[in-house]
Amino acid sequence: MTSPIRKIHLGIADRHQMFRLFDRHAQRPDRWQTDDSTLYAGEWFEIARTEHNYMLEILPPLWMRGDMFAMREFLTGSITSVFYTLSINGVTRYFHAYCDLSDPRSPYDMRDAIVERERRPVKAMTREERIEHIWSATHDKYRGYAGDDFRPEHRGKRTVIVYANRGSSFELLDHLTDAQISEKLPVHLRHLPLPEAA
Repeated sequence: MTSPIRKIHLGIADRHQMFRLFDRHAQRPDRWQTDDSTLYAGEWFEIARTEHNYMLEILPPLWMRGDMFAMREFLTGSITSVFYTLSINGVTRYFHAYCDLSDPRSPYDMRDAIVERERRPVKAMTREERIEHIWSATHDKYRGYAGDDFRPEHRGKRTVIVYANRGSSFELLDHLTDAQISEKLPVHLRHLPLPEAA
């Protein structure tokens, strides 16, 4: 099964954010017991040049090809970090992505998807990007996975805490209403249009 290519954080991640984003699924209940490749493959986000260079210097890369290099250490199965230096609209920018190296096209498809997404003339976020940003930005204490208090078909799905007049409760991330999504996004991201309306 191929994982969709998806942006998981809007903005340039600093070093602390970068390391959190590397394993934003760390709390999953069945960690190490299943093949987690589909959780990670296809995820990408922007980093600064300093973080890009820092990662290049940690270990000799597995390979370097023009505008990209792959980390020698694999996260899971054939999934590893690929770092990019890309010129987009005349500006040099830096990105991290998880690519499945069992597919030789994966790093190139990822590069093309990042460039296509970032060349949009109007800054916009899809509903999926909003949800992924919320998951990425929410502290571990305020996010988790559905347990026994959820219906069986929802157990194991991602949840985040939602505040309402009656108090707080964990709700399924994918079931958040537009109003709840807006409340959980940082103020500067709340009014970005959806790409379809851009």
